[in-house]
Amino acid sequence: MILWHNPRCSKSRAALALLQEHGVDPEIRKYLEDAPSLDELRAAQAALGLPAIEMMRRSEPAFRALGLAPDSDDETLLRAMAEEPKLIERPLAMDGDRAVIGRPPERVLELL
Repeated sequence: MILWHNPRCSKSRAALALLQEHGVDPEIRKYLEDAPSLDELRAAQAALGLPAIEMMRRSEPAFRALGLAPDSDDETLLRAMAEEPKLIERPLAMDGDRAVIGRPPERVLELL
């Protein structure tokens, strides 16, 4: 399992703790330091089975600064997340071809 993690985020820390409590030691990817590529974002979107907008932190100033809107097309949104990884909703847990956004953190347990 891979966890796209921001250690400064309480939800991300809670999701990691839940996984560890259940005996899972996920590979941690600090996505703000090691930004996912456009292809990785596309793969994450496919695993989530969600529109790209559902993967985004719309309240981030960069969302508006980049001229994004809730009705922007998926490719535009995915490219924006590749350019500005702080736009990616966190935490994001992936296991093979399945993924969940850990909001609430307990959602990560769906992958067990």
